[in-house]
Amino acid sequence: MRRALKILALAASVSAMAGLAHADSTVRFWYHFDNPDNPMDELIAKFEEQNPEITIEAENVPWNSYYDNLYTAIVGGGAPDAAMVKLFAQPRLVEMGALEPIDDWLANWKGKDDLLDNILDINAGPDGSQYYLPVQYVVLYLYYRADMFEQAGLEPPATCEDFLTAAQTLTQDTDGDGNNDVYGFGFRGGKGGHDHWASLVLSHDGVSLDEDGGLTNETAIAANQWVIDLHREHGVFPPSAPNDGFQEIIAAFQQGRTAMTIHHIGSSNAMAEALGEKVSAAPVPQCGGGRWTAFGDESLAVFSSAEDKEAAWKWISFLSSSENNALFNEATGQLPVTKSDSENWQNHEARFVQATMDSLPFAETLPATGATSDFVDNVWPRAMQRALLGEITSEHMMREIEKLYASE
Repeated sequence: MRRALKILALAASVSAMAGLAHADSTVRFWYHFDNPDNPMDELIAKFEEQNPEITIEAENVPWNSYYDNLYTAIVGGGAPDAAMVKLFAQPRLVEMGALEPIDDWLANWKGKDDLLDNILDINAGPDGSQYYLPVQYVVLYLYYRADMFEQAGLEPPATCEDFLTAAQTLTQDTDGDGNNDVYGFGFRGGKGGHDHWASLVLSHDGVSLDEDGGLTNETAIAANQWVIDLHREHGVFPPSAPNDGFQEIIAAFQQGRTAMTIHHIGSSNAMAEALGEKVSAAPVPQCGGGRWTAFGDESLAVFSSAEDKEAAWKWISFLSSSENNALFNEATGQLPVTKSDSENWQNHEARFVQATMDSLPFAETLPATGATSDFVDNVWPRAMQRALLGEITSEHMMREIEKLYASE
């Protein structure tokens, strides 16, 4: 009897120790915020109060190097436990074995039914498993300086032909020194600018990233040449366009150095604060028979190397739960993924919400293949910069991109 009791006591002790193995866990979390308002400290404090056994170590990694750093960390064995992630990166991350499936957690999560309809379907992995938990979304549209358009007697451009006319009209030498100081469109030639390019090129009938010949047919090469000519022939982009990133295009627009640019509702509050009624929004123009704009996503993932995956799941599901998701998106300026937070959303002015809703019917995502990561991070920005600088032709650029997707 005593021996049996000792064995039971020992088993209880081992069990208690096993329970303590994750009693105090640390979740390393990577994210990227462009906006100066950062709610992460407040969210972490709230989470840790509810989950005192878990500590969150959050690192805001700059966007321009986010995925380079993430891939390097994964290969080097230093991946975070959880991170913000975009759809274009999912195929590569799955191929690397870096992501933990979240299907079982989702099935038992009480917040699942509060997610917007179809948003999990959009985020499904290439193998049918669920790796991403949505945390915010946007749809890109055209920002335009309403004051400049009104002064010039222009309407927001409905077609690419209208777009060119408006961009040429609004490219001006306002101080009379012989050099233009206001430009029609703020083009993002650096990383992230593929969305600008896609709205002007992928909208054309017969142009596609992942169909055989979809980038090297006559229509595709001509559409890409039209974008290059906006800069090289018509001069409606600022000279800095080949290298401009998010901060540069937004600053130029707010300062009145450009009259149009493309972004999403995430920057609308800062735009309205800086410009008031001088800024408005409309869907991107119809080009070549169709419209194409980007469904901008941001999700959360648990990494397969996480020491305490359950703790990492608790953290990401907290961020995508009602009220927490509202707080997250009030600061980031994007839209919540929960039905309950969306019902009474009043954090953006109506004209920007309307532009988002008007653009949703033709919003698209990039192909869900491993090539898309290279397209976004390396091939497109490098090729676009070279084409804008006249170092390569439109055909050369499109063949580089098609070769990338053909290698899949």
